[in-house]
Amino acid sequence: MDQQTFKTTVFIHKDRLYRFAKSFLVSADEAYDVVQEIMIKLWQMKDDLHRYENIEAFALRCLRNECLNRLKHAKVVEDYQLKSVRQDYSVNHSDNTREIIVNMINQLPEKQKMVMHLKDIEEYSIAEICEALEMESNAVRINLMRARQKIKTQLEKIFEYENRQIQTI
Repeated sequence: MDQQTFKTTVFIHKDRLYRFAKSFLVSADEAYDVVQEIMIKLWQMKDDLHRYENIEAFALRCLRNECLNRLKHAKVVEDYQLKSVRQDYSVNHSDNTREIIVNMINQLPEKQKMVMHLKDIEEYSIAEICEALEMESNAVRINLMRARQKIKTQLEKIFEYENRQIQTI
């Protein structure tokens, strides 16, 4: 594979990879670094990429694995959970619904978070998500349903609270 072919078959996915990495790592700089590392690894194995039917799914899988490795290595998971607890208190005081929903999505378990991001934000099909995350179709659907249900339940609680506050005024 030459440089031009690499650009048209692999490098064109860098923006989606970046958004996916950012949903994992939260830090824009770290997400950018991970995408660069994955691009370098894919370039180094450019002659073997023809073996993969869907290069985008393979790149997403590599990126997911790299992000998970970074999270485990740096013990960011523990810090992230502490940060999530603090965000619970600030969610009720925020007027920005989008911010509230993003915080809720970030608090979901990893599989649900990944599936919801790919389906609802990146607009992947169920089949593409199955391939990228190496999951069964039913598992993807169940994780997506559970994630959406959790978000819906949390939003209902917030809206009920706000309605009660408005009624007391």
